[in-house]
Amino acid sequence: MRGSSRTTGEPGGQVKPRPRAWAALGVLALAGCGYTLAGKSGRIDPSIKRLGVPLFKDQTGKAGLDARVTQGVISELVKRGHVQIVQETSGVDALLEGTLLSYNVIPVGFSQSAQGGTQPTRYAVVLTARIRYAKPGVPEAIWENDAFSFKDEYDVGADSSSFFDREDQSIDRLVKQFSRSLVASMLEAF
Repeated sequence: MRGSSRTTGEPGGQVKPRPRAWAALGVLALAGCGYTLAGKSGRIDPSIKRLGVPLFKDQTGKAGLDARVTQGVISELVKRGHVQIVQETSGVDALLEGTLLSYNVIPVGFSQSAQGGTQPTRYAVVLTARIRYAKPGVPEAIWENDAFSFKDEYDVGADSSSFFDREDQSIDRLVKQFSRSLVASMLEAF
């Protein structure tokens, strides 16, 4: 009611927030929801203290892609912590090796051109790699995938000169998503 002179505690009166009650309720709600801190879920085998991630081999012919993907995977592994990551193959407890098999840019969206034909306006970038995560000298891999693949898409728009800029931005997104998915898959195997 407008102009009422009711006080806290009276029916219809002002309600004071109770910070302790809200905090306790929040803790109880979060306790059973299944959230974990980033980087704390999938863990590397505790016997692996030093993980070698040499430069991925490149069969795609796309200049610099091997270095970008390798660095993306290393960055994602470093976020997970608890193991030393090196770009070496000797003196390590395990190796994560990759071969980039294919890199394809495929038109997936089209529009009518002024000349009456169709022209691509949207492209998909697809990266496929062979990945092997194993302990040196052990024939059976901890995890491997002969066709690990990830895709990103981008629009070109009316200015075709932006094609390579957009492709480069798409590669950045692709590498980040590819690396995140690869490390998650690899760690779930343990």
